[in-house]
Amino acid sequence: MGWRYGKWTADHDLPVGASERVAIGERVNAGDVLAAGSALGTAIRVRGAKRLGLEPDDVLRVLRVTIGAELTAGTVVARTGRRFARAVSAPIDGRLLHLGSDGDLYFAPIVGRWVVRGALDGMVTRSDDAAVTVEGTAWCLEGIAAYGPDAIGELSLGVDSPKEDLAPMRLDVRLGGRIMLGGARVSAEAITRAHACGISGLIAGAANASGLRVVYGEDVTARGAPARGDRPTVLCVLGSGTATLPREIFDPFGVLAGSRAAIHTASARLFVFAPPDAVEIPRVAETVALAADYGSVRAFPGACEPAGEATFASEVQAAAVRCGGELFPRTNVRTTPAEA
Repeated sequence: MGWRYGKWTADHDLPVGASERVAIGERVNAGDVLAAGSALGTAIRVRGAKRLGLEPDDVLRVLRVTIGAELTAGTVVARTGRRFARAVSAPIDGRLLHLGSDGDLYFAPIVGRWVVRGALDGMVTRSDDAAVTVEGTAWCLEGIAAYGPDAIGELSLGVDSPKEDLAPMRLDVRLGGRIMLGGARVSAEAITRAHACGISGLIAGAANASGLRVVYGEDVTARGAPARGDRPTVLCVLGSGTATLPREIFDPFGVLAGSRAAIHTASARLFVFAPPDAVEIPRVAETVALAADYGSVRAFPGACEPAGEATFASEVQAAAVRCGGELFPRTNVRTTPAEA
């Protein structure tokens, strides 16, 4: 929690079926394509060795295309002989998926395509079928949970005060492609309207749990829900419900507005690409506490003090801490030490 400038890594998991990837050591920017591929349907088996009159081990030698190639229906895949030729053709539009040990060929239709874009400026340090990792420097604000796909765009302010909720009427198509700061809370209406207007992503202190279920489905949790495809992107900085952003977090947005930014939903981080001296961050400890009714998250300056055992309204007895004159269960409080 809190702004920091430094070196970060962003892992980008890849779906099955990658056909191209960036190479290790390549320099990329947020928004660049790291990998692309296709989603495949049920495979079709075609006799290979028997149709060609070959031993299974000899089929690879007569293939006219590579394994994994994308083909159109009727393309000759393998052929033997001249006057009395034998051939195997692709039965469908799709991909030559596999050559079996028995010499049979497997083809699969392409039912969709996917692209994974980077969320950080930097150098590629890992690139394989499982993931692509980028390492680079940026301003970073770590959140609690994020929902939807990664988002890239210009950072903009959607509220004038950290206590404000983002009003849906302030969102229109002129803000398309931007990442908007939404204040203390974003509602389901604001999330869906922002997505319809082409806004890349929203940042807020919190989002209402019932609203998140409306947008992302009943199985969504407070842990976040990174996803791909055409879904809204939301970063919750402090928690769920309502959470007023501390001035130490809110004020730098005014300075960084207009900079390129990216939300990396897998790590619930906001990266802002601005000079290291763009903003001065107070070096103080920050504490956030979940309210007793679990409906909001509040921030307190400095650290909280231990208060021994206490019995709360739920009749649960637990270790307590005192923050700003109020008692909270120790497990409901998170403190981030001041940076050196």
